[in-house]
Amino acid sequence: MRTVIQRVNKASVTINQEIKSEIKKGLLILVGIENSDNDEDIEYLCNKISMLRIFDDENGIMNKAVTEIDGEILVVSQFTLFAQTKKGNRPSYIRASKSDFAVPIYEKFCRMLDSKISKKLQTGEFGSDMKIELLNDGPVTIIIDSKNKDF
Repeated sequence: MRTVIQRVNKASVTINQEIKSEIKKGLLILVGIENSDNDEDIEYLCNKISMLRIFDDENGIMNKAVTEIDGEILVVSQFTLFAQTKKGNRPSYIRASKSDFAVPIYEKFCRMLDSKISKKLQTGEFGSDMKIELLNDGPVTIIIDSKNKDF
């Protein structure tokens, strides 16, 4: 699994001109899933994300996790995180899982992450054409790949 985590002051997902989900201060998480992902990947990412200290403390140092600031989380599936661009100019998405495999993994990821935070986790809608709006705070953007724990 690959995630792009953005610290935001606000974020929302709009589908068919209607806001499906929105958050205030917290994290917007884009999630890509590949066929080798499993429960270990989900657990690793959920633990890492819920404890990731990227919010400022009273001294302006990034030293607090989303759980410590009573922040919110918005999770959006994004198969393009596994784009391969080595050949040509059109990305290949062959590494991204098809929905029959990815949806259960995505839903399990959302349930586990939701259990680790105090506010209800917000989501996009898997496979939908979504419009994401965000106000990045910092900007702070972190990439975590469960297959590359040293990255």
